[in-house]
Amino acid sequence: MTDESRRDGGRNGSNDGRRPGSTMPTRPRPALRVSGPRTAVRPDRERLPQLGDDTIVAVATPAGRGALAMVRLSGRDAHQIAGRVVQPWPLPARYARLCALRHPASGELIDRGVVTSYDAPESYTGEQTVEIVTHGGYSVPAALLAALVAAGAREARAGEFTRRAVLNGKMDLLQAEAVGDLIDARSQAMHRSALAQLDGGLSRRVQRLREHLVEIEALLAYDIDFPEEDDGPVPRDRIASACADVLLQLGVLLRTGRAGEMVREGAVVVIAGAPNVGKSSLFNALVGRARAIVTDVPGTTRDAIEAVVDAGEWPLRLVDTAGLRATDDVVERIGIEVSERYLKDAHVVLACGDGWAAVNDCVRRVQPLTEAPVIGVRTKADLAMKAPGADDAPLPSDETHGRALEHVVAVSAETGWGLRELLDAVAEVLSRRYGAPTAETPLVTRERQLRSLEEARTELAAFLQGWGEEGIPTPVAAVHVRTAMGALEELIGTVDVEDVLDKVFSTFCVGK
Repeated sequence: MTDESRRDGGRNGSNDGRRPGSTMPTRPRPALRVSGPRTAVRPDRERLPQLGDDTIVAVATPAGRGALAMVRLSGRDAHQIAGRVVQPWPLPARYARLCALRHPASGELIDRGVVTSYDAPESYTGEQTVEIVTHGGYSVPAALLAALVAAGAREARAGEFTRRAVLNGKMDLLQAEAVGDLIDARSQAMHRSALAQLDGGLSRRVQRLREHLVEIEALLAYDIDFPEEDDGPVPRDRIASACADVLLQLGVLLRTGRAGEMVREGAVVVIAGAPNVGKSSLFNALVGRARAIVTDVPGTTRDAIEAVVDAGEWPLRLVDTAGLRATDDVVERIGIEVSERYLKDAHVVLACGDGWAAVNDCVRRVQPLTEAPVIGVRTKADLAMKAPGADDAPLPSDETHGRALEHVVAVSAETGWGLRELLDAVAEVLSRRYGAPTAETPLVTRERQLRSLEEARTELAAFLQGWGEEGIPTPVAAVHVRTAMGALEELIGTVDVEDVLDKVFSTFCVGK
């Protein structure tokens, strides 16, 4: 194209005013939310934020007394820097060897450790990498870190290794977040969810949705560029149907957000009841150790006590609360107010009583305070077995207490009887209400992910509305599709927004 044709937007050339390689015209777009400059993440560095030619180093294991520690080195000069500290050097790639580790200036022996080197791009970061396993504790890893810095490396910032892996195309942003989730996992459910996301389950789902939007945009481009073709314009129903299908799938992903939050943070299970009915004993029995003070004095628990229990399918945040009763004690009243706040935010409530009448009273007391499903729990069941009486009859089948109870379970904190049944009942209620986690539908576990998916859904809904009314020109309506696509690209890291990366990796440890 000549300079003159460039100045007039290509009108004298073959592009007819369109961007090179694109069928979409370069029309001004309406003012929409701008999240920052977007650059496609590709292994070729000219399109990436500056990775830097420096080599980074960090202790990748927690500080403290332990058998082993690992120091990780990554960057363009990782092998040369390691050669100033590690003897013998060089080492074959991906081959572990016991080596002497010496300070580059003094030659003083620091330790003898197992060293493994990796060539780019066959490493975690995609760069030259060296991993050194030494004896643990504080002194040896710190001395080796100082020696490698003296040899030319720079101490890594939080999450910088994984950030380089993303920028070098070794993983996408969702997989990088899964690395952090896997490290932070405190339950089997979180472990499974993080592994599935690290394997690319959510990434593939989002990428497919993005590809559908690319197809929709292509149909819109054809409608804009070739409205007078023999085949006629693209049927509007075809475009609307394709968009509605993507909108439906976005809704499915967004509905996993509540379950994802519970898998990540734990489902809040509040143990409620009158004073001295065995709430704290039940809490301790479920936790497996004495966390709450257990006495025969009513009103012992003055504040809420939390503990996370790995119950298998769901991690449970058990909350032992102050006894619900009328009181003039100022401190106890504050504790009861805390209990009521927990009830409001609960995912499941265990309405406890040391007899069925007491359970029924508790259910009537807590149901106005919460929207969560309520499970009736008859505590001290071992005492009822020893001295059966009139109170042994279970709760009536009618709904005199308000909403129907999800389950009714009798337990004994003393013998452990009924505890497994209680945990199974809680898991069943959570799965029925929020959807059990499945491999087919990956969970959305972070607020950033929810925001991007919600933005995409909002933009597509706006497109469908304008498309159905036929009052908005096609180029203007297409902007909504492009913005929705941008939200999905930002989600998986197909585009790079610097502050998004900063936010994601700020929570990582420096060794990752």
